[in-house]
Amino acid sequence: MTDLFADSRARAERLLDILDLEAVEQNLFLGRNELREGRRLFGGQVLSQALRAAYHTVDGIWLHSLHGYFMRAGDAEKDVLYEVDRIRDGRSFATRRVVAIQHGEAIFNLEASFQRDEQGFEHAHPMPNVPPPEELRPDQEVVAELKCAGDPLIFPDPGAARARPFELRSVIQLGSEESRRNRSWNPVWIRFTLPVDPGERVLIHCLLAYASDMGLVSTAMLPHREHVSRDSLQMASLDHALWLHRPVPIDEWLLFHKHTSMAHGSRGLAHADFYTREGQLIASVTQEGLIRQID
Repeated sequence: MTDLFADSRARAERLLDILDLEAVEQNLFLGRNELREGRRLFGGQVLSQALRAAYHTVDGIWLHSLHGYFMRAGDAEKDVLYEVDRIRDGRSFATRRVVAIQHGEAIFNLEASFQRDEQGFEHAHPMPNVPPPEELRPDQEVVAELKCAGDPLIFPDPGAARARPFELRSVIQLGSEESRRNRSWNPVWIRFTLPVDPGERVLIHCLLAYASDMGLVSTAMLPHREHVSRDSLQMASLDHALWLHRPVPIDEWLLFHKHTSMAHGSRGLAHADFYTREGQLIASVTQEGLIRQID
């Protein structure tokens, strides 16, 4: 298993590297790709780089929400150009629009809103009662054992078979009988593989944006697990919204509580909340995805 986790650390280092964008011109930034293996770009990469580009144009003000639309599949062999439009700079809030461009065409559009730190009312929905990460097995270990046993790896997220910059521990163990049943929720503990200085708020927000796109489209298919094969589906992110509520300890365990509310018209809607292990709600995300049956 050592090599698996070494691969995850290498992916984490690569992610940190590609979040260091190249300034091409005022409001123009170039981003390299995490993987160049002929695959489509992971939406979380484009989302996190677009946010990083927006952050290059603000100072002393922090993301509180973003909304993005995925318009075209990204080309893993081509760097991504990010163009930032400085929509508004107010005393408390700032707004930025970012367009990600490849081959002269927009592949992704981001609207991001930033706010200066303020105090106010507080309340939050409580964290669900789930086992702590210490009582769960790393997903990579489980996947490796399923492969050795010849299991067809029937679980909602095929990305679990690959090394990632984040360590994942699923509350509902991959490949278990429970994981193969129809359900509407999929809680997973996650943490960034490498330590991150808590003062690096911009980097932490970009890493959370990356993580917020992991496995959300497939979550919308959970109520149909017993009747539909993953191979028979065309799946893609369509739009994505993220809200940040509190500071994010990205290199500590966070509960990524994913669930789905509906599917219709070849689209599925999924939501998730991020909780610290102490039960504090720190971020929320909603995504609509394409889930078209092709067989």
